[in-house]
Amino acid sequence: MISTERVEGHATSSAMIGQVHWAPVRSLWTGSLFALGLIGAAFTVSLENVLIFLGLTAVTIGLGHSIGMHRLLIHRSFSCPLWLEYSLVWLGVLVGMAGPIGMIRIHDLRDWAQRQAECHDFFAHRRGFWQDAAWQLHGKLILRHPPRFRLESRVADDPVYRWMERTWMLQQIPVALILWLLAGWDAVIWGVALRVTVSLTGHWLIGHFAHRDGHQTWRVEGAAAQGFDLPWAALITFGESWHGNHHAYPDSARLSQRPGEIDPGWWVIKALERVGLVRDIITPDALPFRPGLLRVDPDDRHHCPCLSLFSHD
Repeated sequence: MISTERVEGHATSSAMIGQVHWAPVRSLWTGSLFALGLIGAAFTVSLENVLIFLGLTAVTIGLGHSIGMHRLLIHRSFSCPLWLEYSLVWLGVLVGMAGPIGMIRIHDLRDWAQRQAECHDFFAHRRGFWQDAAWQLHGKLILRHPPRFRLESRVADDPVYRWMERTWMLQQIPVALILWLLAGWDAVIWGVALRVTVSLTGHWLIGHFAHRDGHQTWRVEGAAAQGFDLPWAALITFGESWHGNHHAYPDSARLSQRPGEIDPGWWVIKALERVGLVRDIITPDALPFRPGLLRVDPDDRHHCPCLSLFSHD
């Protein structure tokens, strides 16, 4: 369970009853960047542009989305100075999915729905590949009886986060301007349009496959959607593809759990702790027992978490 519940179900709330509608603003945003990124990149391939794309994608996906937006802002799995928090979350905004408040809403609603006994196919990525792509990248599920959303004042009343929320699409402009001044329009195509396109598509792909099949260490009984691990994607997602581990311990700053599981996000958090910029790190061994959580890994004879699994750095 998330330590701070921001989504509250009530007697009439349902995670099942609703319809997916076209989201025009989101669709136009995604579609225009997709066209510009893919078409433009096809005619401007160079080593310099590829390095710009790889570097900015690693920084925004790794430091921004995985560490800043997901593990810090959404789950509060560690603490850091406010200037560093703002910086990491801003890098997460540059991924191009939503502003900080929008990201919390999207994440928490999906998390709430997946924990119910039943949920809409939209939340669990149950539909076919292309339909799920259309739904997730161009659509929005409108529930007939949604739960209540309560955002804590530390975010809702924060002027910096409110500014990021109002201007999240416009945050690409300073990046584009710097790239244009330093390396021209080709760099803007690779460093903004293609980067955002690949980030949005990649985020959906990981969500699609991580809720359908794969290696499973944990199962949450009674939950409508289960998480699976995708070891092949661990490096490029900064460890986010250990999604079965995340379903089991969502408030953990560490997404890997056993030796050999690659989790660059955890490595960065530990490095920041060593230089005094991060504290109060939450790991699975510090979290309370979660009802319904069962260990199902056939390679492990235990049915409960073992502290030794989390003791190595």
